[in-house]
Amino acid sequence: MSAVRRKFGDEYQAVGSARGSAHRQRQRFVDKNGRCNVQHGNLGGESSRYLSDLFTTLVDLKWRWNLLIFLLTYTVAWLVMASMWWGIAYLRGDLHRVHDETYSPCVVNVYNFPSAFLFFIETEATIGYGHRYITERCPEGIVLFLFQSLLGSIVDAFLIGCMFIKMSQPKKRAETLMFSHAAVVSQRDGKLCLMFRVGNLRNSHMVSAQIRCKLIKSRQTPEGEFLPLDQCELDVGFGTGADQLFLVSPLTICHEINSKSPFFCLSQRSLRSEQFEIVVILEGIVETTGMTCQARTSYTEDEVLWGHRFLPVMSLEDGFFRVDYSQFHATFEVPTPPYSVKEQEENLCLPSPLNSPISSNKSKREQFFSLDCIDIAGEKNKLPSKLQKISLRTEDLPRKALRMSSSNVEKTCRTGDLLTIQQVSPISNSKDRDEGIQLKALKINDESLATADLEFQKKLQSICALEMNLEDNLPAKLHKNEL
Repeated sequence: MSAVRRKFGDEYQAVGSARGSAHRQRQRFVDKNGRCNVQHGNLGGESSRYLSDLFTTLVDLKWRWNLLIFLLTYTVAWLVMASMWWGIAYLRGDLHRVHDETYSPCVVNVYNFPSAFLFFIETEATIGYGHRYITERCPEGIVLFLFQSLLGSIVDAFLIGCMFIKMSQPKKRAETLMFSHAAVVSQRDGKLCLMFRVGNLRNSHMVSAQIRCKLIKSRQTPEGEFLPLDQCELDVGFGTGADQLFLVSPLTICHEINSKSPFFCLSQRSLRSEQFEIVVILEGIVETTGMTCQARTSYTEDEVLWGHRFLPVMSLEDGFFRVDYSQFHATFEVPTPPYSVKEQEENLCLPSPLNSPISSNKSKREQFFSLDCIDIAGEKNKLPSKLQKISLRTEDLPRKALRMSSSNVEKTCRTGDLLTIQQVSPISNSKDRDEGIQLKALKINDESLATADLEFQKKLQSICALEMNLEDNLPAKLHKNEL
């Protein structure tokens, strides 16, 4: 463990495979050992289908039932056939004429049931001690002998074949295929991925090994139909061929979480409230027998570790690679964003005020004006106080122009201590002059806005340029008084 800390840093905390007993327990669809936790009931008349496929039924039974059926079948067959041989001897009267040397019985030295049973066993097992044998003067014995041979061959082939298939089932090969106790979620190559580990304990390979993943989760369709165990495919490299495994050493299977993944909206916080089960299916051909083998396991939401990664198990020894299976299930923490892929993409796609594209349909004046609105408060403070009052809303311009024209007091404003406006002469309050002042005020406002836009476009080139523009935008009355 100290070597792992030196390699990955002290900030990575190693975590064991056990997750504690505090986690909630719920019903699984597939157990960790691969057994499907489903029972079929209320078959009714469909139970007879099991007898139509009797061989598969016997193979699927547990070992205790197979052994019981094996013993009962041979015991009953032996007793029945021994009874038939004893019945022939009884009907022919061989049992009462055992000591008559001139009489030729059907089977020599069969004079009771135990002797008939021993004759059947010697014939069935082809032992042939020579003390008991059938004679040519017993046609019914010859027919029974042929029936016994055929029936014995069928029973032997059926039961011995069933036991052989039972013992050589590929399910036992699946016992040497390992899956990690937990799955992890972390970043790989800059992408958020769901990962788990598989391994092969035997030196014999799994030919054409392929892995598949199913997400089992309840959902409700838009039509209102509830699907309690809806199955969804998880892509573990079907398009790229990464699902075809060369299972010589432990491999980490990776599912990339993207917009097509069912975990697109899964985050570290939502993982605590989700309820799902990931079923992993590993299939391949056993190299030694050529039979297809399938190993299964499952991961619930409690067995998915966010922000973890598997510890390395491969090391280079003297001329070979060594796999340390003691660290097969161990993980360690790594920095991982707690957000879902959807939230990360939305954060990246948020537009910036300075980098947002400007529509091509806008005029140049509208473009400059939209940029000027970003810091309009700062630019407004750079204008003279008189022009700040003039450049307010359009509906207030006539009223402010009238206040300016009726004032006989000298007013000054400065821009960088350069601009001085002298006393404004009184203007009559006639209706014609008021309309002229309103038009001039509107003109002043329009020219002031245009100047401000031009000033912002050129990034406020100099104070002198601002002074000249302001002087050019003054009303005609102010120009006369200045002169």
